[in-house]
Amino acid sequence: MAVCPEFPQFKPVELGDRDIIHPRLKSYQPQTSELTFTNLFMWRDHYGFQWSVYQDFLLILAGGGPSGRLLFMPIGPSPRKKVTRIILDWLSQEGSPLYARIERADQRLVTELAGEEDLLVEQTRDAFDYVYEIGDLIKLTGNKYHSKKNHINRFMRLYSYSYEVLSENHVSACLDLADQWCTLRRCEEDMNLMGEWEALKEALTHFKELELSGGVILLNGRVMAFTLGEMLNSQTAVVHIEKADSAVPELYAVINREFCANCWSEVPLINREQDCGEPGLRKAKLSYHPHHLEEKFLIKLKQ
Repeated sequence: MAVCPEFPQFKPVELGDRDIIHPRLKSYQPQTSELTFTNLFMWRDHYGFQWSVYQDFLLILAGGGPSGRLLFMPIGPSPRKKVTRIILDWLSQEGSPLYARIERADQRLVTELAGEEDLLVEQTRDAFDYVYEIGDLIKLTGNKYHSKKNHINRFMRLYSYSYEVLSENHVSACLDLADQWCTLRRCEEDMNLMGEWEALKEALTHFKELELSGGVILLNGRVMAFTLGEMLNSQTAVVHIEKADSAVPELYAVINREFCANCWSEVPLINREQDCGEPGLRKAKLSYHPHHLEEKFLIKLKQ
């Protein structure tokens, strides 16, 4: 049984903590992609995620980098003005007040903090999530999806493929595919890409314990694309991972449609996470014409 740390004590996120953290996140019914146990677990080493509990609130700490530590917004019932101030004051005392901040806060918390004139609230566009209607991703109806349909039609003319639900039998092949992807992009020279590679391995290796859903595309019995996701809230699924063999560029459109059609057809919305400010990724996500962007905010004390 996981030990529940009490603020201001924190402990690193571990797989055994899921029984405590997951129900609290699920009860909050988050709209932002960061707030799943899977995200915290798979990225725990890269971001140094730790957690604690203060009264009815789950607190997630990250950092140790050049700009100090930061907290995600407190997860729990409203009102949250008091706990927000408590954790910002604690961050100020623990490090430099200049860097004491809450990141990836949602609109819900920003609304609760309205009128607090000594708090600075800023949008963080690079962290906005892209949210799509499931029917758009499956049917690709209309001229705006013409190029996507062309990619898929071309793929189906050239290849005979099969889609399968991801199982333990696929994990090794998925890891090999991800390793090839990483080699092509020289991940060892980029800390962020190495972090993504390590996070991907954690999610694939522990997908059953994390209760993730996944799918694979096979050509001639070989895994050529795979994806992993889960329910974010009662109306939205979130896709955490999507990788494909770069030699067949149409694979991304195919695995996206097949995963949505086979796994999430009864879910109204799909959250495909943020673009991190990367121009190519932003262009790709916008090309699917999101229903909306889920806004996120930075909150800190005015100096």
